[in-house]
Amino acid sequence: MRLSSEGRAPSHSPVPYLVTATAVSAAAVAGSLAVEPDSAWYRRLDKPAFQPPAWAFGAVWTPLYASIAWAGGHALQRAAGRHRRALAAALGTNLVLNAAWNWLFFRCRSPKAGLAGTLVLDLSNVVLIRRTTDVDRTAARALVPYAAWCAFATALNAAIVKRNPD
Repeated sequence: MRLSSEGRAPSHSPVPYLVTATAVSAAAVAGSLAVEPDSAWYRRLDKPAFQPPAWAFGAVWTPLYASIAWAGGHALQRAAGRHRRALAAALGTNLVLNAAWNWLFFRCRSPKAGLAGTLVLDLSNVVLIRRTTDVDRTAARALVPYAAWCAFATALNAAIVKRNPD
């Protein structure tokens, strides 16, 4: 077990988990409000062969969001002082960027803006994992599938931009 920056063992309060679960849920809902997979605009986009079926996104995002909430709560519970503040800021920023992608891509109807957003999200994932690693390696490892899926989403978004230049 890693100790907090103040040299004490972490508490076992459920509060950090409740906070991160609420934040992750809010990001998921905020992002989902922009998604329009049945819109004529989206259906007209030329998508690559590796585009997953629509049902796969919910099947993948549900456990990924759960892992983000768990990892965030687990790490925040073990962090203190500047590590806790930096981790909370990294997580909050990441969740805003996560939700923002849907708005950039679907509501702005801009694969290019979506690509820019997902590239920034990928960088944010690196920062989040690094900050989480500073506090708890197990929690950081739980974030790796999320970062990998986001990297896949970046490749998918880039392919859509390439296939739909305007």
